Amino acid sequence: MGEKAVVKRYRNDEITVVWKPDVCIHSTRCFQGLPLVFDPRRRPWVDVKAAATAEIVAQVRRCPSGALSLEGEGASTGAAQVPAGARTSVEASPNGPLLIKGALEVKEVDGAVSHKEGVTAFCRCGSSSRKPYCDGSHARVGFSG
Repeated sequence: MGEKAVVKRYRNDEITVVWKPDVCIHSTRCFQGLPLVFDPRRRPWVDVKAAATAEIVAQVRRCPSGALSLEGEGASTGAAQVPAGARTSVEASPNGPLLIKGALEVKEVDGAVSHKEGVTAFCRCGSSSRKPYCDGSHARVGFSG
């Protein structure tokens, strides 16, 4: 069978920040918004004890790809959820992916079906190795659009 996806967890007393590197599109919003917690030059790169839980929850909710998410008691106040009856929207990010916000079903080329909720980033540049999903290749290839 296929490889198991890598998932990293970073815990404090209230929440767990979950990071799925294979989903990350390297938007830099995490470390630009809360550099004390998210620092890609540090190992581990997430320090959930460096800021208040509410700040971390708010920043994780800004992740456009869903690579960052939350678990735990404190996560319920900020986890990105799609309200019942909410509309699905599509937003083209400048020089980056299409961000689909809402609940959707994705039918892959091989016939596999995935269910997504929250934010899903689809490739616009054509260079992703994870098509139809974005893998951040738009930055490497200088995509403009």
